[in-house]
Amino acid sequence: MFLHVTEVRLMNAYELQLTFNDGVVKMVDLLGELYGEIFAPLKDLSVFNQVRVNPETNTIEWPNGADFAPEFLYEIGREIKQVA
Repeated sequence: MFLHVTEVRLMNAYELQLTFNDGVVKMVDLLGELYGEIFAPLKDLSVFNQVRVNPETNTIEWPNGADFAPEFLYEIGREIKQVA
């Protein structure tokens, strides 16, 4: 199965709560990943907070075109146990 991000929620600075198509919810801290030409502008929280799920690529994306592969996000994320 291919992983897709189905929902993104802003949490703390540079932290996102992501829901994946397998039902797993993970907390992802991206501060340490914001380097290089495309990602450095995201250090500005007003830019970072513009994150959204792109329904065509099935991952998170910013207006400047920056994005992360769902597999990478899944790997670095910390699973949040859902309470019924």
